[in-house]
Amino acid sequence: MAAHKIAHATLKGPSVVKEICIGLTLGLFAGGLWKMHHWNEQRKTRAFYDMLEKGEISVVVAEE
Repeated sequence: MAAHKIAHATLKGPSVVKEICIGLTLGLFAGGLWKMHHWNEQRKTRAFYDMLEKGEISVVVAEE
């Protein structure tokens, strides 16, 4: 019987450049999401204080 050649994947060590690129991409993506969340919270806080300053809302419970 003839021996069949089977292609096996050769195992290599980790690619340093590939790991750096993946880490950088994931880091920038996560940082962008965090920054967008931070900007949204700032916008909500700024809107609250603007409404408070205009007298549209109050933090004191109105007495009846």
